[in-house]
Amino acid sequence: MRKAETVTFGGAGLDRAAHLRNPGAQSELRHEPAARALVLWRGKPLMAGPESARAGWLPLDHPALEGAPAPIFLGMVEGVPRFAVDLSRWEPEGLDAAAMAAFVDPTEQHHPLMPGDHRFVELRRVMTRLDPLEAELAATARGLFNWHRTHGFCAVCGNRSEIVAGGWQRRCPACGAPHFPRSDPVVIMLVTDGNSILVGRSHAWPEGMYSLLAGFMEPGETVEAAVRREVFEESGVTVGDVAYLASQPWPFPSSLMLGCRGTALDRAIRRDPDELADARWMTREEMADAFAGIGGRVPPARPGAIAHHLIRAWLADRLD
Repeated sequence: MRKAETVTFGGAGLDRAAHLRNPGAQSELRHEPAARALVLWRGKPLMAGPESARAGWLPLDHPALEGAPAPIFLGMVEGVPRFAVDLSRWEPEGLDAAAMAAFVDPTEQHHPLMPGDHRFVELRRVMTRLDPLEAELAATARGLFNWHRTHGFCAVCGNRSEIVAGGWQRRCPACGAPHFPRSDPVVIMLVTDGNSILVGRSHAWPEGMYSLLAGFMEPGETVEAAVRREVFEESGVTVGDVAYLASQPWPFPSSLMLGCRGTALDRAIRRDPDELADARWMTREEMADAFAGIGGRVPPARPGAIAHHLIRAWLADRLD
């Protein structure tokens, strides 16, 4: 697929510098005056500037970070160490719990010890504003923090594990078992039948939102088999040929989206009501109108998501 890696979070060649994840190198890097940290609060990155257009990097000795957990090493950017710090222990005043629980959290939080234009913003809202490198760093930080938050105990013996290797491992002090960050593989499918593609909507999505069908892979399953199984389970449509197109790290919370194209063998939709609130075929003309904001019945997939990337490539005839 042409321009496959231009998808949001597709990466910008971050030097992850795995050889510097040892304790000695980490100690030196944390004390470098130029070292900077991307701060996250409950998964929301610190953004700065007008309209939160860039990530807000702070020195590791910034007063707002006093008492925070040890930083996680993200890598090197032009010879400068980049870290991530989780500030989720901070309790802002006046939190709007209902708004924060929305599909996309519209609230922003400002720490009183940070500059006035620095605010914590939901990553889904700003992911398309970030340049490729900052998007990769933000996705990496969010994914690592979520993994540490949900994997604090050894899966072998049940004891609490410890963070090692600059944040890229957990090790059990009781049995010595090492544990590594995980990504959950998810197939997402551009299923075509002639001039139409298959779209569906989840029960949890905002009213009117449709996107490509997707689902988690199962153990012992190929990508091609997962595409056919998920499409049939959700919509009843049978898929024949399957081809890989592009991938996207999706840190909500920690998936690797495997974008594929599938050719439908039939058009009859037999939707599973537990899986989908609705499913339908859309012609190329209908989808082009949706992207252009014409008609208004079905808004296009959210910018920044791989579904948007794949549909736009299909409309432009850039899948091959």
